[in-house]
Amino acid sequence: MSRPSWDDVFLEMARVIASRSACFKKHVGAVIVRDGKYVVSMGYNGAPQHQRNCQEIGFCFRERNDLHGLENLERCRAIGSHAESNAIAIAARLGQRTEDTTIYVVGHDTICVQCRAQIANAGISKVVHELSDGSRRVYIPSRDWIVHEVDKPTETKRGVERD
Repeated sequence: MSRPSWDDVFLEMARVIASRSACFKKHVGAVIVRDGKYVVSMGYNGAPQHQRNCQEIGFCFRERNDLHGLENLERCRAIGSHAESNAIAIAARLGQRTEDTTIYVVGHDTICVQCRAQIANAGISKVVHELSDGSRRVYIPSRDWIVHEVDKPTETKRGVERD
């Protein structure tokens, strides 16, 4: 039997921590690792500390009010408490340094702009992101996230640039 790679181990840990999420739509997990194999912090998506989550309340506000996509994200209980930002906040609360670490993320196909900013500002140097189809993307924030979303060309569904 072969041993799993460290990436496989930490992505599996992220999947397990994602199972703690009380969100009805997505279970997202993140694990921050230092020196390739030492866990610094973990987080999952959900309501902020001291607030009731969707499972406790019994419904998702966005689903109940037919809010989909990227519209009205502030109407989601977990908007400020994504797995990535929670892992960073928990590391800070515990006095753990995040500079030059790697964050492993599972459970969604896009890392939001706010989480990208927090990852970059926390000094995290590598992101290993497993998508829902099982494929993986590796990002180096200092190389891959240097252009803000508002500065990128806007494209239509056909891929034609708009003015």
